[in-house]
Amino acid sequence: MTNFDVVVIGGGPSGLMASIAASEQGKKVLLIEKGHKLGRKLVMSGGGRCNVTNRLPVDEIIKHVPGNGRFLYSAFAMYDNEDIIRFFEGVGVGLKEEDHGRMFPTTNKSRDVLAALAQRMEELDITIWQDCPVKAIHYNEDTIDYVETIRGDKVYAPNVVVSVGGQAVPKTGSTGDGYAWAKAAGHKITPLFPTEVPVLSDEPFILDKTLQGISLREVNLTVLNPKNKVVVTHKMDMIFTHFGVSGPAALRCSSFVIKTKEKYKVETVTMKLDQFPDKTLAEIQADINQRVKEDPKKQVKNALKGLIQERLLVFFLERLQIDAEEMSVAISPKKWVQLATELKDFRFVVKGTYDFDKAFVTGGGVSVKEIIPKEMQSKKIKGLFFSGEILDIHGYTGGFNITCALVTGRLAGYHAGTRVLENETGGHSDE
Repeated sequence: MTNFDVVVIGGGPSGLMASIAASEQGKKVLLIEKGHKLGRKLVMSGGGRCNVTNRLPVDEIIKHVPGNGRFLYSAFAMYDNEDIIRFFEGVGVGLKEEDHGRMFPTTNKSRDVLAALAQRMEELDITIWQDCPVKAIHYNEDTIDYVETIRGDKVYAPNVVVSVGGQAVPKTGSTGDGYAWAKAAGHKITPLFPTEVPVLSDEPFILDKTLQGISLREVNLTVLNPKNKVVVTHKMDMIFTHFGVSGPAALRCSSFVIKTKEKYKVETVTMKLDQFPDKTLAEIQADINQRVKEDPKKQVKNALKGLIQERLLVFFLERLQIDAEEMSVAISPKKWVQLATELKDFRFVVKGTYDFDKAFVTGGGVSVKEIIPKEMQSKKIKGLFFSGEILDIHGYTGGFNITCALVTGRLAGYHAGTRVLENETGGHSDE
């Protein structure tokens, strides 16, 4: 039996931060990673540039965490995005702010972020076991007995931080291992679903690839419920693909597509695209009328050139049976109203999303109702902590998920490193 003060399971962003925080409290720390490399998802994040956090105010960050963001208010009061920035700058990673508050290393290299974390762990003399999957965490009533690895190690530690991720991007090692350990401790696992994931559609214009590759900037993409009420709207970029829609707006809508299907027990969901979110329908109609009026004898396709992308314009004209070669003056006013309406309110049906292998994030996980919010400690087992994506917390892309991972990792590691054991004090400390 090997002895440590704290065992951290999982070498992703949250686990790395947890091990550092625990070791900084003077504790003997072991980090166990099942793969042969640390930080695989970290290196992939932000397109290989690693969007380490977001500089928006905390209230705004919470709004960008649709999965239980409010649970994090207590955590952010103790350690927030500005603390993350100070931490990375303190370990030699210069950061720069880009659009929407996203923070990147000035070198644009995620490997520099990972190298700085590895260097800090080396300074703290943290023991690391790689290529070492954990088989089980064994409990003794309401405390931890020991951690057992696949290769047969038995590690005794009164404090264990589970930071193994969810099920998204399984090639990085996130294959849902930790849910069984949480269940064995008596924790509820809320239903799991892929999120921040491309949306699928069998609409004819998707299947025949009519719009494939068309990118749209700063449009409104909306998920509607079966009563045509708005579930959520995101104003961001999107792209039509051979399978449906993707890009930031679609990724942010994805969890709401899944939730709407489940809530209403329907097979498909309607989405709405508004290409001119800053204009009213009347303003779009006036724009079209003005273009037609300027040269009534121009062909429709020429009169409307530049209104929207040419391939998209041709698509809408065909949908409305407007002849692109016809003179503008020959088209009935009713058709122009229909065109303006399509540009403002184009509806299409989607059938769901890709699965976890194409998702950036896992929705669902260890119920936060069973976690002490200031500590990330289990309410069921003393000394058991959870951090990162294994928790039922999920945010949008843009630095919000990694912020949640680093903050929860920091708190879990810190409290695992400062927890006073009952046999040392005669009473459990909930510090």
